Amino acid sequence: NTYNKHTNTGNTHTNTGNTHTNTGNKHTNTYNKHTNTGNTHTNTGKAIMHTAETFYTQENGGRRGHPRVMVVLIDGWPSDDLEQAAMLARESGINVFMVSVAKPAPEELGMVRDKDFVQKAVCKDNAHFSYSIPSWFSTTKHVKPLTQRLCSLDGLLCSKTCYNSVNIGFLIDGSSSIGDSNFRMMLDFLAGIARSFDISDIGARIGAVQFTYDQRLEFGLFDHPRKEDTINALRRISYMSGGTATGAGITYAIQNLFRRTGPGRNFLIIITDGQSYDDVQLPALEGQKKGITIFSVGVAWAPLEDLKAMASEPKEGHTFFTRDFIGLAEIVPAVVRGICRDFNDKN
Repeated sequence: NTYNKHTNTGNTHTNTGNTHTNTGNKHTNTYNKHTNTGNTHTNTGKAIMHTAETFYTQENGGRRGHPRVMVVLIDGWPSDDLEQAAMLARESGINVFMVSVAKPAPEELGMVRDKDFVQKAVCKDNAHFSYSIPSWFSTTKHVKPLTQRLCSLDGLLCSKTCYNSVNIGFLIDGSSSIGDSNFRMMLDFLAGIARSFDISDIGARIGAVQFTYDQRLEFGLFDHPRKEDTINALRRISYMSGGTATGAGITYAIQNLFRRTGPGRNFLIIITDGQSYDDVQLPALEGQKKGITIFSVGVAWAPLEDLKAMASEPKEGHTFFTRDFIGLAEIVPAVVRGICRDFNDKN
């Protein structure tokens, strides 16, 4: 997709038109700069943000399962901040290529706001995503090598994100102290987490186990490859009622949810309202040894020592607590951010 250029000269607004181009299986976007005569401003960060937020939607031709590519063609240097925009692009699974034409002359370097703007904007700072062209007069001879990079599927390292690459298991306390109405709020909380991810047969996966003294596999990671089906399956879970054996529940979830997993990292979200009658630390450590990151969410009477004993390191970033069930909704964004933080740190 080639997005148009807005040229603002005095009070005259000129649009040069939109051209949408699909290359193979990739969505390639080139968004160019806003030029204000008399005082040049290259709002590259705003352009990247706009493109990331609007161009890859299904309404605009975005196709699930195909790599997302953005080519940013810039001469000179940006006059705004790129860091937040580039972070949004990476979190959205967009492979940002920065093509710099005619670098700033030595006498212009003092005007460059951030000399490392290329490294901050690209998908990965590994030279694959940055490309330099000495002048506009030589652009045609660079088409082939640049195209080869864009079409290198193995090199598109940002296609996988936390939103489309994780396996998340929910371990749900169904003990009698919770009650049916509070249990429904727990399911709403988990549905809020699930809704944040791109669940599909090639994307994120969700599974759920309910436990009391007994354990019940509600649905596995591969049972519902569509987000809507996953949310509906969560809401249909019936309340068991019984005692609280969280340690046995952890062991059961590890054995039954994460036996056969697709690409991505594995996360277990444990939600409970009380103290476990069995040990939780050893089962949690066994899961962590197998590469499962554990978040513990406590409500009401859940003891903090149990929550921290189950949670992955650092404990503070993987342990959450709220006094009442209504407060669970406020925790959703923090849990999602935590999952993405862990994914980005290790991928």
